[in-house]
Amino acid sequence: MKLPVFKNLSKNVSVEAMEAALEVLEVYADSPAVKEPEQEVIGEMISNICGAIEMKQMMEEQGMDERTAANTFMQRVMGCIEK
Repeated sequence: MKLPVFKNLSKNVSVEAMEAALEVLEVYADSPAVKEPEQEVIGEMISNICGAIEMKQMMEEQGMDERTAANTFMQRVMGCIEK
């Protein structure tokens, strides 16, 4: 997961567009013709898009600024990893 990617996506892409991209990537990754290295790249893209969606929703729904939303999201991720 890459925070600069989250910030860029959350600034420039709507939640609806990111959700549509997720749907396409998930279906694409499920194709039997897609090899494991490609699936890993797609998985990273999916993770980044999901992070951007979470961040954008925190900014829009909770009124957080970009930095606070990014820090809140990353703390939540780190908390899950530590468990």
